[in-house]
Amino acid sequence: MKIIIPIAGKGTRLRPQTITTPKPLFNIVGQTLLNRLIKCVLQIVDQYCINELIFIINYSDKNKIEHQIIYLTKNFGICIKFYYQHKPLGTADAIFQAYKSLTGPIIIAFSDTLFYHKKKYLIQNIDADNIIFTKKITNPYDFGIVKCDSSGYITNFVEKPTTKNYNIAIIGIYYFKNSSILKNELQYILNQKLNELNKEYQFTDVLENMKKKGISFVSQEVDKWMDFGNIKNTIFSNSAILDIESQKTKLIHKKSIIKNSIIISPCYIENNVFIENSIIGAYTSIGKFTTIKNSCIKQSIIQNYTILQHINIHHSIIGNHVFFSEISKTVNLGDYSTIHI
Repeated sequence: MKIIIPIAGKGTRLRPQTITTPKPLFNIVGQTLLNRLIKCVLQIVDQYCINELIFIINYSDKNKIEHQIIYLTKNFGICIKFYYQHKPLGTADAIFQAYKSLTGPIIIAFSDTLFYHKKKYLIQNIDADNIIFTKKITNPYDFGIVKCDSSGYITNFVEKPTTKNYNIAIIGIYYFKNSSILKNELQYILNQKLNELNKEYQFTDVLENMKKKGISFVSQEVDKWMDFGNIKNTIFSNSAILDIESQKTKLIHKKSIIKNSIIISPCYIENNVFIENSIIGAYTSIGKFTTIKNSCIKQSIIQNYTILQHINIHHSIIGNHVFFSEISKTVNLGDYSTIHI
């Protein structure tokens, strides 16, 4: 079995964080999204069944992130392969770049999604040729949605519905028992001419076309889903991960230094963090070698090697190597920012 992870997008909805750091390499509670995603996929299939880990990246980012991906994934012990998307023509086009590897069973996992599920090896326990992993939600307007019959088979795909009548969201994880069929349908969609309304080839169009041809899909709901498609969802998902992981392990590193400060759980504090005269949390993650003084920070994500002093922020993201002083608001600062009021 193969895992395909398309990461050719620019992550524009998560800017400015993704200007210098590709979204899959963004740190959430001490791990990159990429590492967390691979671990999620290995929840639904036995690691020893995986013989290839495939990444589809933007060709212009080849020298920027390829070596980082190799380094981050070496501990999984799975063969790595890269394919490249030269133009931003949509998710279907990105996946088709890996057409040489589209044989046999595959899992496709998009890089802005994470999930938790209590039961392991879901694919082996489901008698279906094609599985789309889903989650019931209350705000379906920004997501691809499915409708199902009483047996769990998908009857309709709806892209960003306008009503709450559709509430089963596609989380961005797919299983295909025979990816050769998928390859043919990708080619069929890519042979269609784009128009002004549809400027990209979307993967949901491929799925809808397969369904119209009689190919069946089963919906498999996961227990918890964390979406990282935009700033708001990323902050919310960081909080969800802190809730889950605080029940299993201590999240404050023993090499952190905390003086005259209050830490409200759950919080994640990396090694070599220095905090003084501050209130941190709840639901805040702080990256390594960061210094925080005389500040109040809650429900926020702070990356690595950053200096914060005399600030009062919430629902914020601050990148790597930032110097930030004397402000009270919600902020979103990318890497290497300097702000002093």
